[in-house]
Amino acid sequence: MRWRYLFVALFAFALWKLWSERAITRPPGVLVQDAPAQTAVDGAARPLVKNGYTIQPLERFALDARVLGAERYRFGREADLSPIDLALGWGPMSDTAVLAKIEISQSNRFYFWRVEQFPIPRREIEINSANMHMIPATADVERALSRVRTGSLIRLRGYLVEAVAPDGWRWRSSLTREDTGNGACELVWVERLDVL
Repeated sequence: MRWRYLFVALFAFALWKLWSERAITRPPGVLVQDAPAQTAVDGAARPLVKNGYTIQPLERFALDARVLGAERYRFGREADLSPIDLALGWGPMSDTAVLAKIEISQSNRFYFWRVEQFPIPRREIEINSANMHMIPATADVERALSRVRTGSLIRLRGYLVEAVAPDGWRWRSSLTREDTGNGACELVWVERLDVL
């Protein structure tokens, strides 16, 4: 009898999980016009601290974006700081008509895309989307990040940062949306996140 209740509870949990993480559908058209904005910080910007890591702000950072994917991490050194990566798009990479022709995935802290035929030029895909490692500044921001789903429209404010561990290990953000490959991801100290 207990097994039946356990099975029902597990089944109900699985349904809830699928429902709560389902992608949000959007109509065709560019939903986010502007690229992310970053500005210089004062050269004497005070370092931040999280879980024993020193977080040095490199640039002030703000964006509105469409979530192309969300990947959660629970293990590894990076997960101490960043429990979630968001693959984000703006400009043509926020358009449902374009995204319908691009297969998007995430794993091992990278964002991957694949096409049968390019709906827009390759370079437009590269400079209008990015994988970003999110470091929540507060518990409220961490809760907000946990509610983000593929298809969400978000507004984010914070910093691009470099994290340094006491043993010398470093994790540094890219400072441009023009790069690709290893080292091209943004490491973001998220002070505010709103789902639009």
